Amino acid sequence: MKLRYSGYVMLAAALGIVLMSCGKKEEQPAETASTASQPAGQPVDTANAGSVSGTIKLDGTPPTPHKINMAAEPYCVSQHPTPVNDQEVVAGPGGTLANVVVYVSDDMSKYAFTTPGTAATIDQKGCMYTPHVVAMMAGQSLQVNNDDKTTHNIHPVPKDNREWNESQPPGAPAIEKVFARPENAIPVKCNVHPWMKSYIFVFKNPYYSVTGDDGKFTISNLPPGTYTVTAWQEKYGNVTQSVTIGPKESKSVDLTFKAASAD
Repeated sequence: MKLRYSGYVMLAAALGIVLMSCGKKEEQPAETASTASQPAGQPVDTANAGSVSGTIKLDGTPPTPHKINMAAEPYCVSQHPTPVNDQEVVAGPGGTLANVVVYVSDDMSKYAFTTPGTAATIDQKGCMYTPHVVAMMAGQSLQVNNDDKTTHNIHPVPKDNREWNESQPPGAPAIEKVFARPENAIPVKCNVHPWMKSYIFVFKNPYYSVTGDDGKFTISNLPPGTYTVTAWQEKYGNVTQSVTIGPKESKSVDLTFKAASAD
């Protein structure tokens, strides 16, 4: 009887091991399926990519710039031998426009992009924000520097990202922040010097550019396709134009704002 009982025990243990092994085999396909359901975006084939470039202009007479009154802060006045104009509309020769953000406004989520390792920067110099308009990618570091010998304050007011408001005394380390979500035209102000104004654009992809005094822009490494190119200007809003880029093709697109379209 003892031998028979021992045999039953050994048989039951063997069956238990077999059942446990079967259970483990059944779980494995479920884990594999879960992993496969999260595909990564495809990289852009830069060898086959094209570009779009052009010039942004104003059709009509630009408004007369307003002189900025810095009298409340003698240090700020001392930094400018002549009065400084506001930067709402910065028009150059031939009607070119500076500080215009030009970007591809189509959904590019099927592609994978690397967040830039270098920081976008805003310098506080001469009691002005430089540059007046900053464009960057979500997740990229923003570095704010104070080059003046007076205390500044930087206060972005986003709608879709976290609002922050920090003072920066002379000689203080750079302020570093990150915007997690894309958002257009985030206003930036200084609570100490109310004339200091700027804008931040945050994009999901690298297909953007900000015009300089010559009004020119270039957007590179675009996969072949048809895109909507959007240009934003602080006073005049948005203008758009469609463009089709073939493999390795470079297209020229000039966009024009109407002076009469201002609010």
